[in-house]
Amino acid sequence: MKERLVIIGNGMASLRFLERLTERAPGRYDVTVVGAEPRAAYNRVLLSSLLGGEVDEAACAFRGLDWYEAHGIRLITGAPVTQIDRENALVVVGETHVLPFDKLVLAVGSVPIRLPKAGMDLPGVLTFRDLADVAAIREAAVAHAKAIVIGGGLLGLEAAVGLARLGIDTTLLHVMDRLMERQLDHAAAGLVKRAMEARGVRVLLRADTASVEGDGRVERLVLSDGSVLPADLVVLSVGVRPNVALAQAAGLATARGITVDDRMQTSDTRIYALGECAEHRGVVYGLVEPAYEQAETLSRHLVGEAAAYPGTSLATSLKVSGLPVFSAGAIEAPEGAETIVLSDPGLGLYRKLIIADDRLIGAVFVGDIAEQGWCKELIRGGAPIAGHRDDLMFGRQTPSPPAPQPLAA
Repeated sequence: MKERLVIIGNGMASLRFLERLTERAPGRYDVTVVGAEPRAAYNRVLLSSLLGGEVDEAACAFRGLDWYEAHGIRLITGAPVTQIDRENALVVVGETHVLPFDKLVLAVGSVPIRLPKAGMDLPGVLTFRDLADVAAIREAAVAHAKAIVIGGGLLGLEAAVGLARLGIDTTLLHVMDRLMERQLDHAAAGLVKRAMEARGVRVLLRADTASVEGDGRVERLVLSDGSVLPADLVVLSVGVRPNVALAQAAGLATARGITVDDRMQTSDTRIYALGECAEHRGVVYGLVEPAYEQAETLSRHLVGEAAAYPGTSLATSLKVSGLPVFSAGAIEAPEGAETIVLSDPGLGLYRKLIIADDRLIGAVFVGDIAEQGWCKELIRGGAPIAGHRDDLMFGRQTPSPPAPQPLAA
């Protein structure tokens, strides 16, 4: 009989794992996937485009139900798992339905953080994490509404841009002194702020929320300095935390996330975890690329191949209000490192290279990110860059075509 493989979670990490597993060993496992959302996996990267009306929900879909059926995968949607019974190797779905397993994969993602401030439970205070959130925000964002987005990380910027595209009066609050402070230095963040403002988003930095107030619904937001901002809608995008509740209840080892080794194995040798819920070597990743690399490793391990996940050197590549942005490695030079900067604010162009011992250890690009793949490879691989500095800063030059030769007499 085939081993019974149950996967809890049907997000992007789960689907990538399924794709790789079925490519490597079609039909090897009896596979069941359980997802809490009422639909198959979809592209969360497109949520801001969906919010702003640039794409429809169908454009966010990855695989149709026919794909799961064709690969012999049972997909259960809209069904939260309530318990993992390790002693009897059962997954409890809802109150009574049980699924036996020989191997179990937890791909349960993360949950959005709500600020521990007064008024965060008022109607009209929403998170921005999934399709249901997008639907709720669009419903609340009526004509002439005033929206406030709290959080200047990637998701906060995306939510604010999406609301601005709807024609909503939108303000973005960030408690730090620059946007995306984990990925961008001050100069790059300044260009991003300018791009946001050009799209109609008011940006307030060093803005600490004290409370949200209103009589039965959101009416205003109060900052810690006493400033009052009128608001009909508040969108929280202040980070996420790994979803560890099921794992903790089952007695699995957890820290910030579900702790895993290089094979993505938890403290129970039958159970694995990947994606935003997993903690590997003390690191919890909240991005798609590490989740995909973990899915690759786990799929190889479960078909008997030697595979180990070494961790991911993070890189960010995105468009903020149409402005391309790339960041990888260090964003500020450590002692003894060299910094090379090209800046043209008028064109919205910024390039910063951080070099140590003739190796690229960090790069921040805004406006033109054509060399992002090469830079990411150099940062991760550590190859010497002698002779490449001009190419990294100004782009690799394409050779000019040969001059036409005169016709023979």
